[in-house]
Amino acid sequence: MVDETLKRLLDAEANAEQVVAQADAERQSIIEQAKRDAHALEEQHAGRIAEIHSSFLAQAEQHAQQTIATMRKRHAEQANALRTLAQRYEGQALDAAIALLTKTGQR
Repeated sequence: MVDETLKRLLDAEANAEQVVAQADAERQSIIEQAKRDAHALEEQHAGRIAEIHSSFLAQAEQHAQQTIATMRKRHAEQANALRTLAQRYEGQALDAAIALLTKTGQR
């Protein structure tokens, strides 16, 4: 009877060791899967960052082009306005210059 009890205890210990080994293998498998998942998420995140950066650069480039176009348009409008004013006052300036020169010569 003692032998049988001892045999059952040894069998139970062997079963317990087997369960512990199996649980340890499952734990290690879960850890490895978690590492693979984390690595995949890191790669996905890195790809997304590059995508966001590219999108941001494209938007910045588009905004810069719009700003340049607006500034060129304003510059052209101001240049035209200055030319118009110069043409408008050119005659008056010539008349004033001639009058000044003729007055100087009369003194």
